Amino acid sequence: MARTWDETRLGQAAVVPPGEPPDSPLEVVVLHTTTEGTLQALKTAARIAQGLAAQIRLLVPQTVPYPLPLDSPPIPKEFTERRFRTVASEAAVETRIDIRLCRDRWVLLESALKPRSLVVLSGRRSWWPTSESRLARRLQRLGHQVVFADLT
Repeated sequence: MARTWDETRLGQAAVVPPGEPPDSPLEVVVLHTTTEGTLQALKTAARIAQGLAAQIRLLVPQTVPYPLPLDSPPIPKEFTERRFRTVASEAAVETRIDIRLCRDRWVLLESALKPRSLVVLSGRRSWWPTSESRLARRLQRLGHQVVFADLT
């Protein structure tokens, strides 16, 4: 079962409750992989969202190990929120940050993404499958549209 932290809009003081519908009917979801990859994916998502008048949501699955209670992650909530506000501000695009606590990343992704979501993630392409390319293929098999932004 996944729990949601507050979703915060950068550049605004408003906090969006987890169940509230987005401002725009179309949403581009940026899936956190690495800091460098997430920054590249945010820049790619900004170009996509601009043409579609869509909202950008940065989805950050944070796995909590079983010895800990689900609502007590090993990394403090404040630190994680501050880190991703900084990452999103470097991309210079309005982003809604959605940090989710979970036990299993795959279960979270299946429940956190709407059907046929537009997902942007980034990684290095290689002749050998990387974790990011495997993630992209799995999301495509679930019916999502995936944009893979290459890190060069």
